[in-house]
Amino acid sequence: MVLVLGGPIKALNDGLTNWLSGFDQSQLAVLGIVLGLMMAFDMGGPVNKVAYVFATTGLANAGDSVSSTPAIIMAAVMAAGMVPPIAMALATVLRKSLFSESEVENGKAAWLLGASFISEGAIPFAAADPLRVIPSIMIGSGVSGALVAAFGCTLRAPHGGLWVFGLVGNWPMYLVAVAIGTVVTALLVIVAKNIKPGVSDEELEEAVA
Repeated sequence: MVLVLGGPIKALNDGLTNWLSGFDQSQLAVLGIVLGLMMAFDMGGPVNKVAYVFATTGLANAGDSVSSTPAIIMAAVMAAGMVPPIAMALATVLRKSLFSESEVENGKAAWLLGASFISEGAIPFAAADPLRVIPSIMIGSGVSGALVAAFGCTLRAPHGGLWVFGLVGNWPMYLVAVAIGTVVTALLVIVAKNIKPGVSDEELEEAVA
């Protein structure tokens, strides 16, 4: 790992970090989308960790400046990381028949995992159906990240999810952003799972409805 993959992975991480650092304050909503997509892409993997470390490093450097850009970025990252597990849990409740028995059971645990900012809670669903689940959770997380940045929500804690709720600035809109991203993801997953190869236009319209 160190000799063969260490160098390329470090170069990739450094490149992504430098790219993220190139965004300025006027592009916070765009940065929120990018960070949201990264957080959901591999749910705890290298891309997720680049986004997370980018946020926590900025937060550490910000010191006591609660309303600074790093605090907004941290809020966007945490909201985006909470969305995938919570959304999959919601999807198993809304359309239980679309999921296996084990996925339904995983959905029960995903509520708590998502609320605790443990994105890995969505991995069982992504592993079982990556082509439908991963794009759906990326879109929902991107939406949440953008909304948090647009609303100017802030966060002074590097982890904790809803358990550090007291450190969230503009918390009503923060909850709105998480809720919207969650609903978007859940609906996209349900629609995607209803669409099968070779379906007719009528069946597609029925699935979307």
